Amino acid sequence: MTQRFVKGHIAFRNRAGTEQEYLQRLAIDGQQPMALYIGCSDSRVIPELLTGASAGELFVVRNVANYVPALANADCSVGAAIDYAVGVLGVQDVIVCGHTGCGGIRAALEGVEALAPQQSSLRQWVQNLVPTAENARARGFAGEALAQRTTEENVLDSLDNLTSYESVAARLGEGSLGLHAWVYSLENLRLRVFHADHGVWADAEAVL
Repeated sequence: MTQRFVKGHIAFRNRAGTEQEYLQRLAIDGQQPMALYIGCSDSRVIPELLTGASAGELFVVRNVANYVPALANADCSVGAAIDYAVGVLGVQDVIVCGHTGCGGIRAALEGVEALAPQQSSLRQWVQNLVPTAENARARGFAGEALAQRTTEENVLDSLDNLTSYESVAARLGEGSLGLHAWVYSLENLRLRVFHADHGVWADAEAVL
């Protein structure tokens, strides 16, 4: 099975062509990404593909349901990536991007007890999302509207949790860091962004 990916790597090297010099320069000069992208591990959501980013432009963190725990309950891996991207690499923006049809969101809505007992790490992680799902349900949302609302609120909760990290708070205080909430639709390939000033979600084209 993995031979397919090894062959893919060889094909990548063969077609690198004019990009080879650029990639080698990144290796020598180091990375200077413009943004930290925090997204879901879902194989259908590829950050560089949906943003058109080139190598070296995004510092990427991916986990189940694109969740950022608050510092008080931080996952060390997520926190380390945030500190490195914001405090060391000096990214200008942080993007938290959720997506439709997210399995982590669905698991939170169905309840962690529906997960297999041996999936202890997954159960513990998804438990972080349950309060958001319950809040959306308590407001009367149901069906697809409930899933959409939970997806959106999970992104906004993660964005809010980002501010608990000292590296993020310091850059926000300087006015040198932007925080952005996105939701990507698998069905129609459209991106929606959150307008904090107006408290609404809108198609990405509307902000250009």
